[in-house]
Amino acid sequence: MARVFEDFPRVSVIIPTLNVEAILENCLAAIARQTYPQDKIEIILADALSTDRTREIGAKFGATILDDHGKNMEEGKRLALRHATGDYILFVDADNEITHADYLELAVAALANHPPALGVEGYYLASPRMSSFCAYLTALLHISDPICWLMSANPRLVARDGETERWTLPAGTYAYPLGANGFVYRHADLKSVAADEKFQDTHVALFLMKNGRREWLRMRGRGVHHYFVQTLWKFVQKRRRATVHFLRVQEEMPVNWMREKPPVPLWLAAVYCVTFFGPLWHALRGLLRDGDARWLWHLAACPASVLGNVWGVWTYRRRGRDKKLIAELQVKQTLKKTP
Repeated sequence: MARVFEDFPRVSVIIPTLNVEAILENCLAAIARQTYPQDKIEIILADALSTDRTREIGAKFGATILDDHGKNMEEGKRLALRHATGDYILFVDADNEITHADYLELAVAALANHPPALGVEGYYLASPRMSSFCAYLTALLHISDPICWLMSANPRLVARDGETERWTLPAGTYAYPLGANGFVYRHADLKSVAADEKFQDTHVALFLMKNGRREWLRMRGRGVHHYFVQTLWKFVQKRRRATVHFLRVQEEMPVNWMREKPPVPLWLAAVYCVTFFGPLWHALRGLLRDGDARWLWHLAACPASVLGNVWGVWTYRRRGRDKKLIAELQVKQTLKKTP
């Protein structure tokens, strides 16, 4: 790729962490492999007082480590944003691995060349270090949850210019979760919606879309490996934690992309997931269309999603005020061993 900058703008990489020693080095090593000049990248860990080697690993890669005393990871991202000095902000979770060394360079150049775009979304790509279940959740669904998958509007490809793709949503809906797992924003755009005060990853993109930025970008065939969970039981646990986190965020700011005219309402998505025939139809359709047997996980993941969400609501009603709850519900994430 021809470099388009005389002086590369500074990029801040924001990563919320809590006891993620098993996966953090993999994440940070991928950032270190980027073709973008390393002296133009600052890494900020908003760490919720980890007790394992998380901080040691972050320091090894030269990260700035902030003490996050908040009750959810969104508060950590707000904290990191207040300290970020970059012109561009890359949001990465510890369970992400950037897939291509030129991703950040391409993303920043694309945003510089497309001022109307609200940001750059990464594709979620499969990896040999994922179980087949993890690959189904991330690479096939692209959203890690069947309920949210059903409620998401289908993005539309507007145009392709070299490695840059322009995407938008159908008119009349904002029901699509943008903003996490390798998403790149201009810092100025985040400031325009006061993200350092009211950040929640999908809220920011929603605010920007409602302010008129209907398009976002993707880099062709590039993004992140998202090591969400490797097993069905850990998925149930992760949905429990995600539901508690979601309900806490809703207390602070009742903004929700799932209320923005989704193609399927929440109640119907939940009913679909506990029936057999709806998930079977999508599993068989995906299998026949893609020739990918991992679609068969859809039959198990759908009721598991409902179970995890119901468990999360019950947990929140019992212990929602417990500040340590999110940390206690942390699900240990791992990478699959490869030969």
